[in-house]
Amino acid sequence: MTDIEDFTSQYGLVQKIDAFGYLDYLKNNPDAPRKHGKIVLVTADTPLKASRGEGKTTTTIALIDALRERGIDATAVLRQPSMGITAAGSKGGASGGGKASLTHPELIDWGLCGEMGAIEAAQNLLVSFAEKAIDEGRLDEILVPRVSEVPSRSLRQIAVDRGKGNVAERMVLTPTCELMQIVVLSRSMDEIADRVARMIAGTKDGKAVTFGEFVDLWRITGILSDAVKPAKTETVNGSPVYVHGGPFANVSIGIPTLVSVEMACALHDVVIVEAGYGADAGAQKWLDIACREYGAQWPSAAIVVTRASTWRDDPALAWRYPFHVQRLEGLDIPTFPLINLWEGEDDQIPALKETAKELEFREPIIGNLYRDGGDALAPQLDAFVDAVVNGSMPAEPHSHRGMALVENVRWVAERAYGVPAERVVLKDGFAESLNEAMDLCAGAGMDLGDMALVAVKSPATMTDNDTAPEEERTVTLKKVEVHSGAGLVHVNLTTSLTTPMPKIV
Repeated sequence: MTDIEDFTSQYGLVQKIDAFGYLDYLKNNPDAPRKHGKIVLVTADTPLKASRGEGKTTTTIALIDALRERGIDATAVLRQPSMGITAAGSKGGASGGGKASLTHPELIDWGLCGEMGAIEAAQNLLVSFAEKAIDEGRLDEILVPRVSEVPSRSLRQIAVDRGKGNVAERMVLTPTCELMQIVVLSRSMDEIADRVARMIAGTKDGKAVTFGEFVDLWRITGILSDAVKPAKTETVNGSPVYVHGGPFANVSIGIPTLVSVEMACALHDVVIVEAGYGADAGAQKWLDIACREYGAQWPSAAIVVTRASTWRDDPALAWRYPFHVQRLEGLDIPTFPLINLWEGEDDQIPALKETAKELEFREPIIGNLYRDGGDALAPQLDAFVDAVVNGSMPAEPHSHRGMALVENVRWVAERAYGVPAERVVLKDGFAESLNEAMDLCAGAGMDLGDMALVAVKSPATMTDNDTAPEEERTVTLKKVEVHSGAGLVHVNLTTSLTTPMPKIV
């Protein structure tokens, strides 16, 4: 009998799974054994600094270990980190820590599952085709950036044919590129090919030109063979984990691939999905992009991770954590606060519980997960398990396709950042940027209103000034960028990070 092992192959120290093939098999064989796993979203408080993690991956790993200890068939789908950020020591990897770790963290943290390298090679090949199209007179301007996994200030601004054509190009980190987004959101190689064909390569006489007009797409899909297969690896306690997708939920979508999550749901009863940065970043994008626009499953529960210091040490920012918890509860998602303790903070547990009670939270889950792993969580999960196991499958949320872009941003600002529509401000030049994006789409036969919104902003702030009084907080819209192949439109807002390479080397 055919099962998941028939779609699994060894890739060094990890296994790679042909998720596209497995899900296609299930589609064509409706009587084949499968599960209908429920999704739990793990997100976090907005960090005090962009480089500081609250411990989402450590929490995720400890959580599946704890659930499996209680007899529940649980797994997790993690994102692979950017090697550049991890290697430079600016941020942790995607492999947890201490007793809540993966067995081969070096493979995940250093991109050795092949995913990042394949996406980097494929997008750079596309740019090479665009450069050739410049020589052939097909393009006047290149709009798709080259990518690199190694951050370097020298790559922030480059030009091709310097002294001759002086064709300006950009460089971005691999996880932020459009091809990564296409891999995350696609459910088949045919869909990837269709989306690459719709990517706007550049312009000719001011009109958009897509890659489908001059590129043989098999060249790109062939390179992506390693990028489209989730890696399977053992937590140190033996729980299965799948790794697939990219980080950077501040300047990209920062969620695991949809196909890896759907595959996991067919294999396990509970699937933990970890989304990047805070609830205002990755969680917002899982709910409003993956679920609303791309048919991913709405979470049956959520966990919002914070550090005691993040939540309480800066009184001007203390509003953010309760806002996140209450916002998700308001979406009919049973939401459980989780405080991930540092060493020496155990004596704070009674005070933390009292504060949570005053805020009318559910009973908080508290522990030092680095030190104790899943053992810290297992005794505290009765209410969580009841909500996940006994709750009904959530309904499909409504889409925002067709909503005017500014109206959509105002909707997100009010619900995800707590800023009402009248305090969403348009910066000088935003209207022109929006018109240019609309014209670019129209020239390629596309409608900007059919694209999902990606809010591009700092991971460490929700508004223009989070320390301002509530009635004075604003959100400023700065510019628009189209990722037509991925079906996404980026809007830079607040203190958005727009530099193509981080300042870490």
